[in-house]
Amino acid sequence: MRMAEELAKRSTCARNQVGTVITNADLTQVLGIGYNGNARGLPNACDGPEPGRCGCLHSEQNALVKAGASLPGKVMFVTTSPCVMCAKLTINTNVARVYFRSAYRDPAGLEVLRQGDVETELYDRFRDRWR
Repeated sequence: MRMAEELAKRSTCARNQVGTVITNADLTQVLGIGYNGNARGLPNACDGPEPGRCGCLHSEQNALVKAGASLPGKVMFVTTSPCVMCAKLTINTNVARVYFRSAYRDPAGLEVLRQGDVETELYDRFRDRWR
């Protein structure tokens, strides 16, 4: 989770900086990382200020592209719980468990994950020990 929090700092999103780390099931290998921002080669800023229409790729999307879909049982650490579309991508790329630091404004993504048999857990352990 600490790595996801550090990745979130790279985001150029003006409204909500989010970071994601995807590992294998036993947490020994990082398979993909991501933070929210514009597509490669496009201006490094939001397209607009309106929530849900900033134009940023979500951190989960960026990490899932790198982690691939074939390895089952992956674990995702994300600073904010996934939206509905990121939850669906998470299910389709064989992530088995999602740890999140805080809940997204719309809790529907968590429900989609649960319907897809992905375990979810609010992860706030050790938060006060980190800077």
